[in-house]
Amino acid sequence: MKINFSLASLQEVLRYKTMYYEKIDFSIVEKSWEILSSKIKVPYVIHIVGTNGKGSTGRFLSYYLYKKGFKTLHYSSPHILKFNERIWINGKDSSDEELEFANKKIQEFIPLNLLEKLTYFEYTTLLALVLSSDFDYLVLEAGLGGEFDATNVVENNLSLITTIGLDHQNFLGNTIEEIARTKMRSADNKMLIGYQQSEEVYKTALKVKNEIKEEFHKDISIKKLDDFLKYNLSDKFASYLKYNLHLVIACLEELKIHIDEKIFEEVKLFGRCQKIASNITIDVGHNPLAASFLVKEFENKKIHLIYNSYKDKDYKKVLEILKPIIKKITLLELEDERIVNKNNLLEICQNLNIIVDSIKKINPDEYYLVFGSFLVVEKFLKNMGFDEK
Repeated sequence: MKINFSLASLQEVLRYKTMYYEKIDFSIVEKSWEILSSKIKVPYVIHIVGTNGKGSTGRFLSYYLYKKGFKTLHYSSPHILKFNERIWINGKDSSDEELEFANKKIQEFIPLNLLEKLTYFEYTTLLALVLSSDFDYLVLEAGLGGEFDATNVVENNLSLITTIGLDHQNFLGNTIEEIARTKMRSADNKMLIGYQQSEEVYKTALKVKNEIKEEFHKDISIKKLDDFLKYNLSDKFASYLKYNLHLVIACLEELKIHIDEKIFEEVKLFGRCQKIASNITIDVGHNPLAASFLVKEFENKKIHLIYNSYKDKDYKKVLEILKPIIKKITLLELEDERIVNKNNLLEICQNLNIIVDSIKKINPDEYYLVFGSFLVVEKFLKNMGFDEK
């Protein structure tokens, strides 16, 4: 079924947009933005790139800026329950009316040949850019990429580099250096580098700085954050979230905005090591790096893991890392062509001596960790009736 992209509602447009692809053609979104940019006044752009922690970093920062009286838009992806979560405006998820306004604006100015070719993520990035016009701050979370990510069509004033690890190797490279380089080459002016497990990330930052200076005759400023214990942050947040929060504080100091730590305690982080019940934690992480952080959070506990994985993820490594805290595992059934064959997971569980179980209701005497992607968390919440935030 075909639709007229120049007249369709946002819901219709997104339904037919390509969400997953094997090759990035940056020129389509670049040409679209060249046309749209003359109609929009983009605010101060804070670009967040990295492997893990982008969403929580962005929300901590956006919420703080909003509470300090700045008009702020936070663009993130993907969503868990509703698309509106992706574009957060001044303290709340965007409304259907705001999104439809942006949709019509894009259709008004961008020609049909480009409208048809824009991917799902590229189109939604343009929605966020339209809605940020004349704001004070745009907190722009990159997708899986960096240099050729749709979010890089606008010049960023400040880049925040969250923890970088191995993920999306088919797009970004097979080593930490290759992945870090791809992500960091999106920087336009200044990089603040947050907590890293690998020293290679810092070394790569210096190489990227030299590359950009040589190719574009532009000197990127780099600041490495060594002092992660400067602030005594609330125990409300998991340790890895505190790493991200320290990066946010460094960003606010860079912006010369006064720090009031109590404001951060008001932030609600949906799906980021979030307790939705006293014995149920949900986390949208899906790679070995995320798993290594969670092992520390559940140290000396045994959990019932609710899990599944995309087939392009290193699910074997994830389960190896989580094994010390797993009491048993439930492989959540998901109908999606990107999901790994269940037999592959069963074989790994057998080799690791992990007990495979099913779940029909929550046992109040067990700890549960729902982990493996936004898709896993979404399915669990709906299955168990937790589908309202």
